[in-house]
Amino acid sequence: MSWSQRLGTVGVWRGVTAVDPAMARTIEDLGYGAVWLGGSPGSDLRPAEALLDGTNRITVATGIVNIWSSDPAELAESYHRIQAGHPGRLLLGIGSGHREANAGRTRPVEAMARYLDVLDGRGVPAEHRVLSALGPRMLALAAGRSAGTHPYLTVAAQTREARTALGPDALVAPEQTVVLDADPEAARRSARAFLTRYLSLVNYTSTMHRAGFTAEDTAGEGSDHLVDRIVAHGDAAVLAAAVRAHLDAGADHVCVQVQPADSDVVPALTAIAHELHLRPSP
Repeated sequence: MSWSQRLGTVGVWRGVTAVDPAMARTIEDLGYGAVWLGGSPGSDLRPAEALLDGTNRITVATGIVNIWSSDPAELAESYHRIQAGHPGRLLLGIGSGHREANAGRTRPVEAMARYLDVLDGRGVPAEHRVLSALGPRMLALAAGRSAGTHPYLTVAAQTREARTALGPDALVAPEQTVVLDADPEAARRSARAFLTRYLSLVNYTSTMHRAGFTAEDTAGEGSDHLVDRIVAHGDAAVLAAAVRAHLDAGADHVCVQVQPADSDVVPALTAIAHELHLRPSP
C-alpha cells in the first residue's frame, strides 16, 4: 500500500503536546487519514506511539523531527519499536529546523544527508520517511533519499513546483493553516497571531519570497495579501477549497492546521470533513 493510500487525502496537523489519544480518535472518526505531530517531537517517539496505541487505523506522522535536537540512532530504534507494534502506520517527517533556534545549524543539506546516513545504517527504509524540503537543494535530497516531502506554510503553486521537482511517484504532503471565521478582520487577527513568529525566521520568509511575496509582504505582521494566501480563512467551504487547491496542484495529501490552536478545534475539523465528504475507512 502506498503512503497516499495510507494517509488518505486529508490529515490534521497539531503540536505534539496538543493532541492526545482521545482527540486522535475523534480525528479518526471524522475520516481524516493521519495525525501530523508538530513542534519537534523527540526521537523517542513516545507521543506518536501513544496515539497509535489509542486508535485503530489512522497514520501518525512526525511534522517534523528536528535533526539538531533528536538523536538519529534513538530515532531508528524508536521507529523499529513502533513498526513492530503498528506496522505501516508511522511515517517519519524529518527537518532541519530554523537557523534562529539552532545556534549550531550550518550546512543543513549536508547535515540532513549525514542524519539519513545513520538511519540507513540502522535499517530505517527511505520509503518510510519524508523531508521538510522548502528549498531546491533539500527537495533534491528528498527525491533521492526519502518518500517525498512535507512542506509547511506554502501555497498551492509551490505544491505544483514540488510535484514537478519530485516526479509523479513521490509523496507530496503540504500543511495548510486554516481559520474558521467568516469575519475577515477577526480571522486575520487570528492568522497574524499565528504567523508572527514565522515572519521572523529566514527559512520561511525566503520560501515566501520564492513564492512571489515581496519584502513588504513579509515585513512586520505581514500584508493582508500574504495572510490571506497562506492562512485560509472563512467558512468551511472556503477552507475546503484551500485544501482542494493543493490537491489539484499535485499534492497526494494535505494536513490542515486549525488556528487558534488553543481553541476547540473539533468544530472546524468537523465542518471541513463534511465539506470534503470525508468518511472513515472500514
